[in-house]
Amino acid sequence: MQRSSGLVLHPTSIPGAFGIGDFGPGAYRFVDFLHAARQGLWQILPLGPTSFGDSPYQCLSSMAGNPLLISPELLQAQGYLPAGALAQAPTFPPERVDYCVVTEWKTALLKQAHAGFTRLLAQDAALAAAYATFCHDNAHWLDDYASFSALKQQFGGLPWNEWPAPYRLRDAATLADWQQTHASAQDEVRFIQFEFSRQWQ
Repeated sequence: MQRSSGLVLHPTSIPGAFGIGDFGPGAYRFVDFLHAARQGLWQILPLGPTSFGDSPYQCLSSMAGNPLLISPELLQAQGYLPAGALAQAPTFPPERVDYCVVTEWKTALLKQAHAGFTRLLAQDAALAAAYATFCHDNAHWLDDYASFSALKQQFGGLPWNEWPAPYRLRDAATLADWQQTHASAQDEVRFIQFEFSRQWQ
C-alpha cells in the first residue's frame, strides 16, 4: 500500500459565511488546499442529522444527512431561493457554531427553498425525474424518516417515546390519517435529503 497522509475535519468546522461549515464554497476551497498540500485523504465524522448536544456521534438516522450541511449558496444557485434571501442572514459568531441560531435560520431557509423547489418541479422535467428517482430508490428508509422527522418537529423535538401513544406505538390508522394531512411536511424532509445527496456527491 502506498503511504499517504491527510487531515481529519468535519464539514461543520469549515469556515463559511452562515454560521457553520457546509458543502458550499468553503468545502471546495478546503479540497483545493488538500490537493495543493499533497494530501490524499480527508477523514470526516458521521454526517447524519444530530440530536441533543449536536454531536455527530449522536445521529437520529444512519441513512439521512444533516440539513445544516446543505449550502445556502448552492440552494440559491439552483434557483430555489430568491435574490436577497441570503442577505437577511443573522450575524453569526466567527469563532464557534451557535447551533440554536444556525438551526433556526437554516430551518426557515430550507422551508423557503422547498417552496422554490416545488415551483421548479412543474417546469423542469429533468429535475422532477431526478427527484422521483431519488424518492423511489430510497423509499425503504426515506418514507419512514420523513414521517419521523415531521412528527418530531410537530411534537416540539420530544423523543419518540414521549409522543402521544397512537404515534409512539405506530397505530396504523392514526399514522395513515396523519400522513395524508401532513404530506407537505414530509415532502419537505424528502426534498432536504434529496438536496443533501446532490450536494454531497
